[in-house]
Amino acid sequence: MWWGGRGQSFNIAPQKEEPEMGCVQRTGMLEPRSRQLDGHVASGCLPGEQILAWAPGVRKGLEPELPGTLICTNLRVTFQPCGWQRSQETPLSSEYDFALVNIGRLEAVSGLSRVQLLRPGSPLKFIPEEILIHGRDFRLLRVAFEAGGLEPQAFQVTMAIVQARAQNSQVQQYAGIPLSKAGQSSGSRKPPVPLLETSEDWEAERKKQGARGWRVSTVNERFDIATSLPRYFWVPKRTLDSEVRRAFGHFHQGRGPRLSWHHPGGSDLLRCGGFYTASDPNKEDIRAVESMLQAGHSDVVLVDTVDELPSLADVQLAHLRLRALCLPDSSAAEEKWLSALEGTRWLDYVRSCLRKASDISVLVTSRVRSVVLQERGDRDFNGLLSSLVQLLSVPEARTLLGFQSLVQREWVAAGHPFLTRLGVTGASEEAPVFLLFLDCVWQLLQQFPAEFEFSEFFLLALHDSARVPDTLTFLRDTPWERGKQGGQFNSYTQIYNPGYCQPPAGNSVNSQLSVWDWDLRYNSEQILQFHNPGYDPEHCPDSWLPRQQPSFMVPGPPSSVWLFSRGALTPLNQLCPWRDNPSLLAVSSRWLPRAAISSESLADQEWGLPSHWGACPLPPGLLLPGYLGPQIRLWRRCYLRGRPEVQKGLSAPTISGLQDELSHLQELLRKWTPRISPEDHSKKRDPNTILNPAEITVFFMGMAEGGPE
Repeated sequence: MWWGGRGQSFNIAPQKEEPEMGCVQRTGMLEPRSRQLDGHVASGCLPGEQILAWAPGVRKGLEPELPGTLICTNLRVTFQPCGWQRSQETPLSSEYDFALVNIGRLEAVSGLSRVQLLRPGSPLKFIPEEILIHGRDFRLLRVAFEAGGLEPQAFQVTMAIVQARAQNSQVQQYAGIPLSKAGQSSGSRKPPVPLLETSEDWEAERKKQGARGWRVSTVNERFDIATSLPRYFWVPKRTLDSEVRRAFGHFHQGRGPRLSWHHPGGSDLLRCGGFYTASDPNKEDIRAVESMLQAGHSDVVLVDTVDELPSLADVQLAHLRLRALCLPDSSAAEEKWLSALEGTRWLDYVRSCLRKASDISVLVTSRVRSVVLQERGDRDFNGLLSSLVQLLSVPEARTLLGFQSLVQREWVAAGHPFLTRLGVTGASEEAPVFLLFLDCVWQLLQQFPAEFEFSEFFLLALHDSARVPDTLTFLRDTPWERGKQGGQFNSYTQIYNPGYCQPPAGNSVNSQLSVWDWDLRYNSEQILQFHNPGYDPEHCPDSWLPRQQPSFMVPGPPSSVWLFSRGALTPLNQLCPWRDNPSLLAVSSRWLPRAAISSESLADQEWGLPSHWGACPLPPGLLLPGYLGPQIRLWRRCYLRGRPEVQKGLSAPTISGLQDELSHLQELLRKWTPRISPEDHSKKRDPNTILNPAEITVFFMGMAEGGPE
């Protein structure tokens, strides 16, 4: 096979097929050490994966440096250390694999000053001594090639990466790892997290939440309402499917109001797209829309989701600036780095999302009401806010299983366009909203470390999985695309095509693996690190509040409709924009609170007004995060992974890691011994002795005064 560019070409060696693994393997070019790797490489190939080139090298930048082999396939770039064997049951590596779609920047280096930025399809002007692969997930793979006649291999593997990126077709070719590849039986496999692909899954989740006034609707079972919606969703029990069909037609992209989450105290959190104001609904349709928005409650709050939140373009620009700033060769001066970080606006957007979610959680938990999240597309910030509200409101969502189920329901099943937002398709609508959500969750984990069962390591694993082409979870934009690729059904009806009545072929469960099959990329020791050692087991989901406790919340004012925007509740005369006459009673001005400057003040207003209701304390399990100034921090373990020198001093997720960091701190203490007061100098001290809290305070005060000498 020939690779070349702009007048340059070279031959990569004949092919040798391994039909039993579905993997094409190159031979005849490696030293004996690399040839011993051939069988292991073949056993780790994915269906349809082809090995294009490889070269011996040494992974640098981390301690200790690792000798091994850099391998390029049509799906990924991977570094395989010497002596390390890839398990057939774990065909992917969380540490050494870089999916082609995850490569954000590729650099070739020769000598001390010769550096070439390699874009897809560009020619390589020299034989590289080292290449740097910058991942979109902020990881860095730095490999130095061995000398001694192996320079052509270094050239070949580098050009193979360039050409493979230029193909940019790995997502369309790849359809996920079948169960047989992972050594599992499709007949006996039970997903680790309910994938919400059957009506039974939705019914079980409804009962789990105690949503007695809701039912599972099958009106979109053939995707004839909206391909971006799941096949099943929750609607009010008294609403007929014929009414659901008509009502959803008056919302943007057919995404009408449906239940997102039922609060144990009685409130309901709904989500929907924007009103399709160009439609002309009749009275029955308007009545159906109002009934679904009210959801049986007399108090209804419409939340303008995008108000005070960044646009998708803002999120994308901030993420690009953050990634550029966190590169090892960032042009920002060290003394101006924090100012440059502030200039990215990323932390500002995290702060805005947390504040909005905190406000909404107060609205949901303060009174029994219907709270409706309304976003024009209903596929981005609605999912972000709904997820954060549940994390803030109930301990169940903060367990490992509860959080995974939350992401599956509010992001995957709800139709978040992962493929587009993560930039895999090359479309202009790229904006990492899901990664922004994970940053918000990390902020909560830092502020409430005992409230979460999962750890920072789990959030990093989920962050990195967003761009790994192993499952269909993050490789499709809609539930229809995911189900069609996974073989759930053989036919579907086009959106707004009521003439089609042929049922889908079966109701089979997706035979592909999901992102929640963590043993696909992580060994058992790594999976143990998903659990937060500081989690307080007394925060049990079933012990904090009985289901449907009637006395928990205070009923709202009768027949009231509110718009929540810019931190304040504004009374509305009607729910729908098509009516000329008010459909519900206007709200008296005495119910209108002042604009809240924080979630705490909004909570005071919600629980303190009107006066005859009396004081109502915050419900158990509700978290109100801080979001001012230094309370919002940079996720250094994620964003600065390409700069290992700044990782020292962070809290490690393992005992061995804590021991290493303790040694590092003790070394700093030895260097700082001269700053201890003369009285302390007169006392003999073992340098390995741990200081008491007062001495630690003195130590850090000295650091604040002038830094290490």
